[in-house]
Amino acid sequence: MFAIGDKIVYPMHGAGIIESIEEKEILGERKQYYVMKMPIGDMKVMIPICNASCIGIREIINKKDADAVFDSLEGESYEQNSNWNKRYRENMNKIRSGNVFEVAEVVKSLILRERSKGLSTGERKMLNSAKQILISELVLAKNMSPVDVEDLINTRIST
Repeated sequence: MFAIGDKIVYPMHGAGIIESIEEKEILGERKQYYVMKMPIGDMKVMIPICNASCIGIREIINKKDADAVFDSLEGESYEQNSNWNKRYRENMNKIRSGNVFEVAEVVKSLILRERSKGLSTGERKMLNSAKQILISELVLAKNMSPVDVEDLINTRIST
C-alpha cells in the first residue's frame, strides 16, 4: 500500500503524487481511493486502492533508471512492422505494460517515424499520449520541469 506523498505510476495515464487517500461511495459501493495529482495538466486521478496492484500501480523509477531511460533514446531504433494495424497494437501493448523503458521505445520509434515518413492521426495521438506518460514520470524522477524533460527527449532522439 502506498502513502500520501508517494510518487507512483498509473499505466496509460502517467505518474503523479498521492495527494490524499479518501473514502468515497460510487455507484452504491464504498471504497478507498488514492487521489493522485499529475505533474502535467494539473489533473487529479482517483484510483481504487483495492485494484491498485491488478492495474499495475507502481513506484516511479529512481534517478539512475531515469538516466538509463534518457540513454535508451539515443542510437538507432529497431525496424517496426510495416503493417499500421500491427504496429499500433504492438505499441499500445508496450504503453499498457507500464514499463517506462517500453513507453520510451514507443516514443522514440514514433518520433523517428514521424520525421522520416509522417504519422497517421491515430499514431500522432498515440505519440502525444506516450510522450505525456513518459514526461510525467521523468519529471518526478529527475525533479525537472516538463519543458526541460521534453527538450531532453527530443535532443536525445537522433535522426
